[in-house]
Amino acid sequence: MNKRLATSKLVLRAGAGLSIVLAMLLSTASISSAQDSFKPVVDSVQPKMVKINGSGGFRGLESYQSGLLISAEGHILTVWSYVLDSDVITVTLNNGQRHEATLLGYDPRIEIAILKIDGDELPNFNVDESVEARIGSTVLAFSNLFGIATGSESTSVLHGIIAAKTKLTARSGAMESNYRGNVYIVDAMINNPGAAGGAVTDRNGQLIGIIGKELKDQRTNTWLNFSIPISELAGSIHDIRSGKMVVDAATSRQPPAEPMTPKLLGFALVPNVVSKTPPFIDQVVEGTAFDRAGIRPDDLIVEIGGKMTPSCNDVLRLLSLIDRDATMSVTYQRGRRFYSIDIQLNR
Repeated sequence: MNKRLATSKLVLRAGAGLSIVLAMLLSTASISSAQDSFKPVVDSVQPKMVKINGSGGFRGLESYQSGLLISAEGHILTVWSYVLDSDVITVTLNNGQRHEATLLGYDPRIEIAILKIDGDELPNFNVDESVEARIGSTVLAFSNLFGIATGSESTSVLHGIIAAKTKLTARSGAMESNYRGNVYIVDAMINNPGAAGGAVTDRNGQLIGIIGKELKDQRTNTWLNFSIPISELAGSIHDIRSGKMVVDAATSRQPPAEPMTPKLLGFALVPNVVSKTPPFIDQVVEGTAFDRAGIRPDDLIVEIGGKMTPSCNDVLRLLSLIDRDATMSVTYQRGRRFYSIDIQLNR
């Protein structure tokens, strides 16, 4: 069992097998008391939670994470991760219903994504009604940690307190986190495998934040148990839902007679070995438009013309729809910083 989970304050049964072990670790009386205290809130929140399955299963990577419904029509907020880099993303509701989800859009700067399933009158959180938490206030964390819930089982629930609100300085393996804003540090072991994308609420069930990825503090090398405030994400959530930051689906739009091409712009992408190879720059030709724009090898193209580019194929497709005489906006990532520029061939 994960050592961090063993020290957590579990409120509800996470699963038949796990609860037997936890019963030996926690006082039966204290669990019963917590259940009685939080049960109405937990019952109201559970229908708003979902279980997400996608890519993973190799090199020890989990193929699951958590999410929360943010509209009655089936919009789901979660974290942006390799789990979503899949041709098929499956979402399981609290009642056991399974849906194939569409990746509507994502924001790599703050590492969130919005999925969409077909739905009507689904129970959901309203992100515009999220609340700010005070240090020392009690919180509940809902997530499918360790992928225990596979069908109609409810997600696991842990309780703790807000220990601090601070800037995130963390890493995942050798990589730094792109998100550098404020986070809540929670005095409970909430950042377990599969927990990313879960919800953190106050004791009344009002949404406070989303559980972030598993990260270590760069200074102490200890695992962080943190939640990103919804107030830090609200702008991007609205942009994605309104179509400003979407994954551009295949389109029947007529391509121009003379479109943009990597050769004209002066760059080459890394070899496109799989269907979703990330669009890293492999080479930039000196004196070309990309060179003058300051783009360099190993930069990652994130957007073209306001459309997200999760793969090399997306970059090539979007370029084919842009006239070579047009001004083209490009957003790229270098390290953990993002840059946006306008490019014209004749400049």
